[in-house]
Amino acid sequence: MYRRDFLKMIGLAGALSPFGKVSAKALDRPNILLLLTDDQRTNTIRALGNREIITPNMDKLVRGGTSFSNAYILGSPSAAVCAPSRAMLLTGRSYFDLPTSVNVPWSVPDDERGNCPFTTLPETLRDAGYATFGTGKWHNGPKLFAKGFTHGGAIFFGGMGDHYRLPLYDFEPSGVYPSPSAMKEFSKTKKEGPAAKHSTESFVDASVDFLRNFEGDAPFFMYVAFTAPHDPRTAPQVNREMYDPERLALPKNFLPEHPFDNGEMKVRDEKLAKWPRTPAEVKKHIADYYAMITHVDDQIGRILDELSQMGELDNTIIVFAGDNGLALGQHGLMGKQSLYEHSIRVPLVFCAPGVPKGQRAETLCYLHDIFPTLCEMVGVDIPSSVQSKSLSPALANTQEKTRQTLAFAYRNIQRASRDNRYKLIIHFVKGQETQQLFDLLEDPYEMNNLADDPAHAKHLARLGSLLLPF
Repeated sequence: MYRRDFLKMIGLAGALSPFGKVSAKALDRPNILLLLTDDQRTNTIRALGNREIITPNMDKLVRGGTSFSNAYILGSPSAAVCAPSRAMLLTGRSYFDLPTSVNVPWSVPDDERGNCPFTTLPETLRDAGYATFGTGKWHNGPKLFAKGFTHGGAIFFGGMGDHYRLPLYDFEPSGVYPSPSAMKEFSKTKKEGPAAKHSTESFVDASVDFLRNFEGDAPFFMYVAFTAPHDPRTAPQVNREMYDPERLALPKNFLPEHPFDNGEMKVRDEKLAKWPRTPAEVKKHIADYYAMITHVDDQIGRILDELSQMGELDNTIIVFAGDNGLALGQHGLMGKQSLYEHSIRVPLVFCAPGVPKGQRAETLCYLHDIFPTLCEMVGVDIPSSVQSKSLSPALANTQEKTRQTLAFAYRNIQRASRDNRYKLIIHFVKGQETQQLFDLLEDPYEMNNLADDPAHAKHLARLGSLLLPF
């Protein structure tokens, strides 16, 4: 579908200029709200089939928009999967094509002045006339934040920490902030316990404050990046009480231990539970995980309510996504340092005027396809540095396939690829290669390895040709 056709579908074609761009007036372009959670895997939304979890606001987004059932992250060159995931989303590029940043390893590349060789999503929208607001987990350099955002609040430049004691910054247009060590000392003085404020609430407070005080005719872009449900999983007591571990189901692919060394058996995330994994301990982790997600859901509702009261809800493109998945007992693993479905598949939902409601798009896609999709949705030229593909054809027709295959990588020890049915994972650890071939149609939990079955040799060869280099 051409851009003009898509803009017509969502009611914007009339605002095109002779140069193919849309003016920055509020009536010409919708607002954008990008909600990004941390460590939330794809099967943690009630409306998408998980009957154990409570997510009424995420459910509203699912029912009010189009969900991508096969959205993935490409992978990671490090155990801190969230950093490259966000870098890819913000640049629309594979991490293989992102040089290391001087600020945070595997984040968006920039120098001490915040200069980046690639145009970021917030910078693109700011240059197109959007008021750009950022809050939450940036996980990139302070100078780079200033280059993309005109507003902000409760900004976290780090990767993880105590949700009640995160060093959060007020917005500084110059990009000059107190040193991380000074902020850590400040955060130590914060209260703990019931009177303290959870990071999720701080980010939403900043978001609501922005909406209530925003003035001007420009449309706005809001980047709200949560640190939840990443551990430590310390949701408020009211949310924890919603989940009784004993009443939760054990994952179908639960294992006490992973059957072989995948190269990351002793990474930090794997040490969050004892070996061998026990059903009781895994269920407790799942209960805490669900409680964190429900708490995020509660707070997302506050932003949606504010947009509704402003009369802007129907004039706002809302994207909801997770930055990576999490195992929590599946395949005997606890973290996200693998290429199994539970660790690389993420929720992705688009709600916008004209986008089909309550629909599922089955096309394979990457999380960083969000960047060009949003550009097309609001009539902004996609920067030449963006490598990813727009999902606008699949939003117009959920049967459309924007990608036929995907390739994945984790450090220099794991590679994977998949098509619309089969998936190959290769582990190369200590000179030993282990192959796994799964039929995702018949075996969505990746429990039956077909790699040694001669009947599937052709699938092994085909998918092997798609693997990214080690």
